[in-house]
Amino acid sequence: MRKLASILVLVFAFTLTVEAQKMRNQKRPKLTVEQQTDLAVKKMTLALDLTEKQQNQIEPLIKAKVSKRKAMMEKRLEMRKNNTKPTADEMYKMQAERLDDQIAMKNRMKNILKKEQFEKFEKMARGRKMKGKKMMKKRGAMKKIKMLKERKEDN
Repeated sequence: MRKLASILVLVFAFTLTVEAQKMRNQKRPKLTVEQQTDLAVKKMTLALDLTEKQQNQIEPLIKAKVSKRKAMMEKRLEMRKNNTKPTADEMYKMQAERLDDQIAMKNRMKNILKKEQFEKFEKMARGRKMKGKKMMKKRGAMKKIKMLKERKEDN
């Protein structure tokens, strides 16, 4: 009986957490490209102690990156609505283009930033990458749970 009660409490707590996260994501305001760029430049200025000249040089790079990311997200949303998936060639092309953009961005940042700033920028990028990996694992686990629930409901 205790096991059943503890399982019910865990399921209830998990359900509340998931619902709260859904609600939080729906309430998030959509920022414009300019707003996102401005915030990103200010965050980098605080983290890397950028000069005014460096800020002016970085701003167009960030703006291009944000607008390209937004366009890709809209494209993926459209594909999801149409229930289509990219072919292997399209996936290769998208990944190759993304990696080329990353290489170009890294080279441009290396030219703009001082050596110490660039090292800190690289460290920050690694941290963001690790955070993204954690989120992907978390999403994968959530998808598995959702699929299991759907299977259970079907039976």
